[in-house]
Amino acid sequence: MGKWTLPPEGGHLDKPSKIYFQTMTKKDVEERLTKNDIIIIPLGSTENHGAAGPYGEDIFMVTRIAEEVAKATGCTVAHPVTYGSHPYHHLGQPGTIVVPDQVFSDYLRAIMAGFWNTGFRKQIFISLHGQEYIVPSAINEWGKRYQVPAMIVFVDVPRVMGQTLMDKAHGGPYDYPFQHACEAETSLSMALFPEMVQLENAEDNTPWGFLPPGHIDRGGDIYGNPIPGHCAVGCGGIECVIYPEGVIGKPSLADPNKAYKSVEVTLDYLKKLHDDIMEKFPPGVLPESKYLSQRPPEEVEALLKGPMKGGRHLYTVAFPP
Repeated sequence: MGKWTLPPEGGHLDKPSKIYFQTMTKKDVEERLTKNDIIIIPLGSTENHGAAGPYGEDIFMVTRIAEEVAKATGCTVAHPVTYGSHPYHHLGQPGTIVVPDQVFSDYLRAIMAGFWNTGFRKQIFISLHGQEYIVPSAINEWGKRYQVPAMIVFVDVPRVMGQTLMDKAHGGPYDYPFQHACEAETSLSMALFPEMVQLENAEDNTPWGFLPPGHIDRGGDIYGNPIPGHCAVGCGGIECVIYPEGVIGKPSLADPNKAYKSVEVTLDYLKKLHDDIMEKFPPGVLPESKYLSQRPPEEVEALLKGPMKGGRHLYTVAFPP
């Protein structure tokens, strides 16, 4: 392993470590914003990950990653979104909490608005859960509604991991392609929070679909097939019927050593993204409004000042969020 210590000493959600926004005071946040105004917002889900992995697996993967980036850079992490959007074929799986897409999009926009109004106007959303189809839509809808200077990006973590998440046939370390709660995802969990994984209880199965391979992409859309995995209905069965184990593949083959490279690649990238943003736009600096909005300059200036410094709060121009 490289410069990162893995598995990480994670689990800071309820510790006064000045990592999470929710554990900080108003004074803490005011001081933080003068030094670093980037916030990472982890997006997870609550869903069935079989007998070996916790229901919050997608939450803990991104929170442990975000915590390490915050420790290395001094940025802030938001408590994660613990319930997420799900594709059609997840419906009915016991333990999987499906939030409707419109509700989820509304919720994300409210989070963006609240943190922008607080002063965190550079926001990095990260997710390893299959909801990559709705997050960009929510970000763009927020931009259309508010039209204020901001830097809001979504990092779909499997894309960053790339080949390190693939099977051996495609240059990766795994025997089988990346799916859900599979060899690869369980290996990631063991690399990030081994104390929550019960590998001795793992149950395997064999993935299948109605079409031959090469049409529908697999987990994370990292294989480059023409049809992204969540851009189809009816090309495979619903998981509560065909995958009662709650997994797709063979989690029994998981090994944290297979996943360390994926974690390191992700941490390296997120730190670089953070550093590049901060170098170009130091604390309190954003892209010039004239390039991002055609709101009247005096209106934008009042919103940038905020309600406590002689300006206006963000919701004066768009409510509900």
